[in-house]
Amino acid sequence: MRRTLRFILGEELIEIAACDPTLTVLDWLRLERRLTGSKEGCAEGDCGACTVVVGRLDRGRLRYEAINACIRFLPTLEGCHLLTVEHLKAADGGLHPVQQALVTHHGSQCGFCTPGIVMSLFALWLNEAAPDVARIEDALAGNLCRCTGYQPIIAAALALYRGGRPQERLAQAEAAIAARLAELADGETLVLGEAGRSFHAPVTQAALAELVMQHPDAILVAGATDVGLWVTKGMQIPPAILYLGRCEEMRSIVDTGDTLRFGAMANHGDVRAALAALSPQLDELMRRFGGEQVRNAGTIGGNIANGSPIGDLPPALIALGARLLLRSGTGLREIALEDFFLDYRKQDRRKGEFVSEIIVPKPPADALFHVSKISKRFDEDISALCAAFFLRIDAEGRILEARLAYGGMAGIPKRAAAAEAALRGRVWDEAAVDAAIARLPADFTPLSDMRASAGYRLTVAGNLLRRFLIETREPATATRVAGLLVEAAHG
Repeated sequence: MRRTLRFILGEELIEIAACDPTLTVLDWLRLERRLTGSKEGCAEGDCGACTVVVGRLDRGRLRYEAINACIRFLPTLEGCHLLTVEHLKAADGGLHPVQQALVTHHGSQCGFCTPGIVMSLFALWLNEAAPDVARIEDALAGNLCRCTGYQPIIAAALALYRGGRPQERLAQAEAAIAARLAELADGETLVLGEAGRSFHAPVTQAALAELVMQHPDAILVAGATDVGLWVTKGMQIPPAILYLGRCEEMRSIVDTGDTLRFGAMANHGDVRAALAALSPQLDELMRRFGGEQVRNAGTIGGNIANGSPIGDLPPALIALGARLLLRSGTGLREIALEDFFLDYRKQDRRKGEFVSEIIVPKPPADALFHVSKISKRFDEDISALCAAFFLRIDAEGRILEARLAYGGMAGIPKRAAAAEAALRGRVWDEAAVDAAIARLPADFTPLSDMRASAGYRLTVAGNLLRRFLIETREPATATRVAGLLVEAAHG
């Protein structure tokens, strides 16, 4: 057990013996270190003005990722390398190539959001050799800029990769940083506290299981992409936090042949890469999970254990027949994912239990699958509703198996049991879809809120099922419609 937080800021080793467990990285940088390049715009991980880059050892390799400093708790930086815009310099002490490209291509106007944009492009620069425009836009989706219209920023990003990549001081120092981080990795559980509040960060799942038993009412934090808002927006003060981010074994993704097994701490970027092999629609669903900063921090286990009725991933996983492994001490309990959600913000997770692993069956070759996210804003927005459908059809065209799962239609992610019953045994055609849509009001009584009215949700829930039929029976028409929808979304 160790009671000192240790991480590297730029080239400086930081050691902190006492710390507010929910002090954000952004507040610490600005108020304690006077590094004011990182800005607070939204304090909820939406605007990207606070973007910093964090390096961590991932299976022995140094991995850098852009994250939102406004909702990341400082103690979660244990054993990491933190970089802000102040640390970016060329070898000669001048502007970093990313900064120089933005200057050259007039990629900054008011300048408030520019440091965050610099850091997002810097993370891209470190990790990818030749991104195209679509990839650059994706990397910048979590950075909002009201001045430039983005075109000068994209032009600057493209220019970075022309004529070869110049030597970069921080990239050259990666081996040395990796060695320093390896020295910090002592395998000890980090324990911090202040004013009666506590923060525990174990290194192994066994140690985590023991801590959960000892502190059954503690808040389990993975990426803090939701819990961070409890603090910054809800002004909540959790008395005890158990941080899972140092449990490397819980980041695993294993392909068993028939299933994909995800450790609960696998982040959305890694999960997306694995699920994309099952369906291009899953790839697109996960591309729209917040911005890249959120995908780098958020985890599959957190998205499920959070229990939100509008979480995007649970409907898709429920339709695929996913199962959960819940750990308590040394024991494991396996349940169907759909049975985990009991009521609004209430899950079948007993005291001392936590989500350890998610098991996702690969759909058989004869299965039909569809997933759609509907939101007011195409990128970086919470769903009004999400729908995922799984069908198996026999040689005569009759439906053998149907799983229709929705988010945003009830207090929990939920299957449409009545609509499924209306489909089973019927030929997969317009009449079957009509029958299923007619049963949706028996399955759901959705609410009206700021994202959508109840009537809109029911109508769209049916229309998405109809679109699934078009996709599977008239793929050319579906492709054309999908293209028009994407064009409209991008204006």
